[in-house]
Amino acid sequence: MFDLPIYLPDGLRLMLIAVVAVIAGAVAGRLLMSLAKWLAKRNPQLSRHINLARLATPLYVVTPVLAVFIAVRAVASDVMLTPVVSGIVKVASVALLYWLAMRVIDIITVAVSRRYDITVADNLRARRIRTQIVVVKSIANFIVFLLALAAVFLMFDTLRGLGVSLLASAGVAGLAIGFAAQKTLGNLLAGIQIAFTQPIRLEDAVVVENEWGWVEEITLTYVIIRLWDLRRLVLPISYFIEKPFQNWTRTSASIIGTVELYADYTLPIDPLREKLVALLETTRLWDKQVQVVQVTDCDKDVIKIRILVSAANSPTAWDLRCFVREQMIRFIQDTYPQCLPKTRAALESPDDYRDQRSAGFTPQPVS
Repeated sequence: MFDLPIYLPDGLRLMLIAVVAVIAGAVAGRLLMSLAKWLAKRNPQLSRHINLARLATPLYVVTPVLAVFIAVRAVASDVMLTPVVSGIVKVASVALLYWLAMRVIDIITVAVSRRYDITVADNLRARRIRTQIVVVKSIANFIVFLLALAAVFLMFDTLRGLGVSLLASAGVAGLAIGFAAQKTLGNLLAGIQIAFTQPIRLEDAVVVENEWGWVEEITLTYVIIRLWDLRRLVLPISYFIEKPFQNWTRTSASIIGTVELYADYTLPIDPLREKLVALLETTRLWDKQVQVVQVTDCDKDVIKIRILVSAANSPTAWDLRCFVREQMIRFIQDTYPQCLPKTRAALESPDDYRDQRSAGFTPQPVS
């Protein structure tokens, strides 16, 4: 092993070791970065999606610090560093490695996510994979954090002994901590379950708590729903395991929209069907799959007409429903104004009945 001359003061020896280590670490960082760029260039598809520039800063910082840590441990004697300085160096090394690992996870997940575009019409597979990526990233971040925290504890004898004593004396305290963490652990397990069973995915159209919106964000502990009026509904992730909800795009991004109209009994239905076909041919909102006009109900005054139309996704279906509703109402107003809903009433006075009876009129049942 390389050993510096013993006649050099400890401070000077330590400084010299640190300078050499920083230079070696900087060179190593540059070499690693060049290697990463070379590997990316060999895979054009990967280079289009990965952003290596975000890796440069942590790599250029971590490698010199790690080099200093390794060099001091390997070359310098223990008396050259006070316990405080040694502890700071150890914690800093772990913190920087944690930073680098988190950045690597982020770069990888972003690169994979970019390969799956959720803005296309048929985005079911892309949304499924992106949902898995989001949850797996959260799990990886959590595991890296636990490993970094454990590494810091294991570096110090006092904390290592404390951890052993806590494990040995679990007892009531352990039960209390476990009970307090029950909901948190339940949410974590629910997040892992959702990542693979996927009752919901990113950008799914859902109805929860009588609110309609899209799944905007999924974490290990909660889900954010972007409502139609741009409000945000935040729910614990266990909600989607324990309670019923509606998922309109579970198996397909396409969706059927409903338009309901009310009209008089005298309105002919066939002209409505012809008008709907003509309307849908003029708009790009319709996906050319479903177009139906039916009389689904009636009462003593009006009939209920239901129109079904399909669209590629839920936002488009909303716009298509509004378009069809407006145009069909206008068609009825312009073509069959007499068929708009009306209430029929016969206003008669008691004098009318007396006059009829005095004239010998007797009401007859309608046959």
